[in-house]
Amino acid sequence: MVYPKNTIYIIGNSKAPQNNPITHMYSMFFIGLVIDKDTGRILDAGAAGVLPLTSDFIRSIFLDKNMECDISEISKEIESRYFGSSQKALIVAFKDAQKKYFQIKNGKNIEE
Repeated sequence: MVYPKNTIYIIGNSKAPQNNPITHMYSMFFIGLVIDKDTGRILDAGAAGVLPLTSDFIRSIFLDKNMECDISEISKEIESRYFGSSQKALIVAFKDAQKKYFQIKNGKNIEE
């Protein structure tokens, strides 16, 4: 897939529970989001997962949501629909991605 020039790619990280297969594979949980920098709309998403279905399901939660307007809606949807052992890790990874998005939007280096 080719993304428009006004898109950015952000990865949100978090720790997954020790008993989680994702932790054994990747050492942490992460989500990747392709975002329209001008509007905040999430155009694509992926997540660390042992099963492709996990990433596909998580993608369905984020797709076409907005990083600026749909923050609480996304968190509520994760809590009400995603019942994997990494649910809290997914929420933390989203908050990490959100923080990075606003840093980029405000012209700050995400490492600051």
